[in-house]
Amino acid sequence: GVAVEEIDGHDFGQMDSAFLKARTTKGVPSAIIMSTVKGKGISFMENVAGWHGVAPNDEDYKRAISELGGK
Repeated sequence: GVAVEEIDGHDFGQMDSAFLKARTTKGVPSAIIMSTVKGKGISFMENVAGWHGVAPNDEDYKRAISELGGK
């Protein structure tokens, strides 16, 4: 009795589609399950539980942004 959508939680296109589907589904509750990887795309953070919920220092922040292709 629940409309369930399972998606890649790192894919914004999939998120947009799932949110739209949830908003337009009538008569049953909606649930979106997003599979993710902690720290995805950052070599020293990916799948390292110790980084979960911890803010990086300035040096780690710069390195992380660089690895993600930012400035």
